[in-house]
Amino acid sequence: MKKQHKKESVSHFIYRIIFILIGAGLAATAIELFLIPNKIIDGGIIGVSLILDYLTPANFAVLVFLLNLPFMYSGYKQIGKTFVISSLIGIAGLGIIETMLHGAEPFTDQPILATVFGGVILGAGVGLVIRHGGSLDGAEILGILLSKKLPFSIGEIVMFLNIFVFSWAGFVFGWEQAMYSAMTYYIAFKTIDTVIQGLEETKAVIIVSDQYEEVSDAILDRLGRGTTKLKGKGGYTDEEKEVIYAVITRLEVTKLKNIVYEIDNNAFITIMNTQETKGGKFKSPIH
Repeated sequence: MKKQHKKESVSHFIYRIIFILIGAGLAATAIELFLIPNKIIDGGIIGVSLILDYLTPANFAVLVFLLNLPFMYSGYKQIGKTFVISSLIGIAGLGIIETMLHGAEPFTDQPILATVFGGVILGAGVGLVIRHGGSLDGAEILGILLSKKLPFSIGEIVMFLNIFVFSWAGFVFGWEQAMYSAMTYYIAFKTIDTVIQGLEETKAVIIVSDQYEEVSDAILDRLGRGTTKLKGKGGYTDEEKEVIYAVITRLEVTKLKNIVYEIDNNAFITIMNTQETKGGKFKSPIH
């Protein structure tokens, strides 16, 4: 018998849509009040829409919606209905709010200020939309589809697309504006990561030590972090090993290493970046 999965509640759906529309509003603000007045664009489908908006009588809101439709249709098959509905609401919100802001006084006419602040606001907006289950740009969906047929990763395909977009922007707006556009894209990309992953960066730690009990107790007592003990086996000696797994903040890395090496100078430690840490008893310490 097929298991019935619990559907998303109406209140949670409304909560997500509110934040998607806030994200779309931030993106529209960045585009209309920072980027367009300074002839700076973003990458992907938004960038293509901005160039066509400049070259043709077509409206940006209509362009960004129509150009994204084929990718949203493909996304329905690849990622699911919820993603497509959330994305279409976000894209529609982006177009409507951008139209409402059209003609408003820009915040700055200095390209470098528009690049930095426009990139941050755009990235924050796009990041909010992605964090709540949608997308404002079909470029990554295109990357997913093409990566299955071409010997390139999703990131490489999106990069190639953006090289084309920024090169086109160079011919239309000038190469200086194209360079500002590339900087805007980079700033927005980094801001998206921050919004999605959060400001609190965490690290996953794996420790192999013969004094695993003492090390585990010391981490709990002196660092206030719980640990998980995993069973392992040495590949060279075939000897059974206890492996300690813990999650800490980046500010606690040095202290953890000091604790471990005070007990066992021969301990093996691996420290990895984590995308997100939620649930359990993990909480950021108050310093």
